[in-house]
Amino acid sequence: MVSFICSANKLNNFPETVREVVFVGRSNVGKSSLINALYNQKLAYVGKTPGKTRLINFFNVDDKYTAVDVPGYGYAQRSQKQLIEFSNMMDDYFSRKDKIRLVVMITDSRIGLTNDDKDMLDYIKDKGFHYLIVANKIDKLSNNQLSNNKNKLYKEYEHVVYVSAEKKKNIEQIHENIAKNL
Repeated sequence: MVSFICSANKLNNFPETVREVVFVGRSNVGKSSLINALYNQKLAYVGKTPGKTRLINFFNVDDKYTAVDVPGYGYAQRSQKQLIEFSNMMDDYFSRKDKIRLVVMITDSRIGLTNDDKDMLDYIKDKGFHYLIVANKIDKLSNNQLSNNKNKLYKEYEHVVYVSAEKKKNIEQIHENIAKNL
């Protein structure tokens, strides 16, 4: 069973946890939908407007680990002040290196990794985190398009799984990767 722990935006408000799996991604890649599909319940808010998640949300997963939903990055509708606050919040969160077991980076399989995604991946690698790239929304691609995107957009990256949160396709591959990293 998955249960909500809390939402927070400052280090001193983050809950005490042992092992965390953090979900990151640009706004509008289906991060909330993927989290809901992965845990088979409505945990994360899914809205029509990107950039709704403003706090870091913590969920207890079967008393085994904590799933962490962080706000999407790359959303242009934020003020300079909000961007600085977001950056500080993320730096505070990722300073808890000893707790983070896996960073699940969600991308849009139709687009591949954007410059924002590449910056985030560099940050993840620089911090030494284990990571998994999830190419979401494969249901929006034909088999031919998916094959082409695997060969063109994702071929230089390791640790990639291709999923559809909407159709719950290949979701078990994420569970397997989480289990390997706990």
